[in-house]
Amino acid sequence: MPDAPTLERPILAPDADSGMVYVPAGTFRMGSNRHYPEEAPVHRVRVDGFWIDRTPVTNAQFRAFVRATGHVTVAEQRPEAKDYPDALPHMLQAGSLVFKPPKGEADLRDWGSWWRFRFGVHWRKPYGPGSSIAGLDEHPVVHVAYADAEAYAAWAGKGMPTEAEWEYAARGGLDEAEFAWGDTLAPGGRHMANTWQGAFPHQNLAEDGFERTSPVTAFPPNGYGLFDMIGNVWEWTGDFFADRHPADASKACCIPRNPRGGREDGSYDANQPAIRIPRRVLKGGSHLGLGRTGFGVNTHGSA
Repeated sequence: MPDAPTLERPILAPDADSGMVYVPAGTFRMGSNRHYPEEAPVHRVRVDGFWIDRTPVTNAQFRAFVRATGHVTVAEQRPEAKDYPDALPHMLQAGSLVFKPPKGEADLRDWGSWWRFRFGVHWRKPYGPGSSIAGLDEHPVVHVAYADAEAYAAWAGKGMPTEAEWEYAARGGLDEAEFAWGDTLAPGGRHMANTWQGAFPHQNLAEDGFERTSPVTAFPPNGYGLFDMIGNVWEWTGDFFADRHPADASKACCIPRNPRGGREDGSYDANQPAIRIPRRVLKGGSHLGLGRTGFGVNTHGSA
């Protein structure tokens, strides 16, 4: 997570133990014309320099936050019927979605074939009652909603990245490359991130050595020294969802600087008009997908 950018910022670490990396100002081509429609069109963007965490937030870091503040995550709270008017009453219990691979091939349009809502699932029990994060201190925290991420950032004296900042940092200095290290997924047969290998969602070959999450420094950093920007787990940004990026500026003088995403009132899911929960932009791919530098998932749920 970065702290909020300013127009003039000294290139000095916030403190010696901050675990942050400075990303210098620059202009890059944001988005993708080859994947999801909400990532298009590719357009030039300029961002000021900013600090960003070297790794995703770990279980150990999030535990320190919870112990210091008593924070209760969204997944640990019973949902309110007013927020989910079509929900069955017995389903209004605390929990979260858990990935459960089907036994065979599934319709990729039906995410319910591999996601299950389970009661009692949260960051301490990522797979449900009986599971734990013992031995996973250096793995990224999961089942964290946007409100939880924002609360952690405020406690740490930081802030949420914009989508533009996140994508610029993820590219590691490479503009328009498919991945943070170039255009080949596994150069020389070496896996560079924790992503899915095999036929999704039923066949996980785990050729990268991990079936689920991995320690946050298990794979090489990008050109800015940042880890897990396009693998392991999806990451929140502070921008609201928009179904399309703006067109590229016709002149260099008009390139947007430090842009923000869509409007809150435009972020609601048109397919679920009764649920008025703003959606934020998730980025980065995960161990359940293929991580590309422009890749974004737009949702309001937990990551």
